[in-house]
Amino acid sequence: MTYATNLDDRSGLPEEWLFLLKDHPREIWTSHRNLGPMTEFWLERHNGFRRLGGMLEGLLSKFREDQIRAEQFGGRFAPLLQQFLSELHHHHTIEDHHYFPVFMAAEKRLLAGFELLENDHELIHHRIETVIRSANKLFGQLGTRDRDSIRRAADSFAGVSDTLISGLIRHLEDEEDLIVPVILDRGERQLGLS
Repeated sequence: MTYATNLDDRSGLPEEWLFLLKDHPREIWTSHRNLGPMTEFWLERHNGFRRLGGMLEGLLSKFREDQIRAEQFGGRFAPLLQQFLSELHHHHTIEDHHYFPVFMAAEKRLLAGFELLENDHELIHHRIETVIRSANKLFGQLGTRDRDSIRRAADSFAGVSDTLISGLIRHLEDEEDLIVPVILDRGERQLGLS
């Protein structure tokens, strides 16, 4: 069976990887006896990235619609973007080096799924680098009075930022659908996570 593996083309994971999700659907996660503190923290980190991404999109949209002045935008947007990108990079590093190896060893039937998630991380890392370059161009233009240059830089940044955030949202959903059911099925303690 073929399915889209590209982060921008897929709309979820293939059915054959979701056998544990069928036994442990999202609706029962918060009340499941095996939902431990590490998993709750990890899910909250994901929700934090969703919130930060939404805040960045909202600020950028207001700026592009001339609802925020350039000085005000830069002062609010730059630290928020830096927080988002650095926390995301750190989060993926921990997942790649500490958590994914545990899940790969625990559930060999999902190796291809975990490898897909690792590939997502590589792609997201490259997108982070693109966002940083584009943000630097935008911030460099904010100090000028050239409204056309600022507009072009903001439009360019919006494109690469949207690519990063929309791909990240897809990745977070897929990662949760694969990993949380493994944890709920086995338990954090049995997996050596707590």
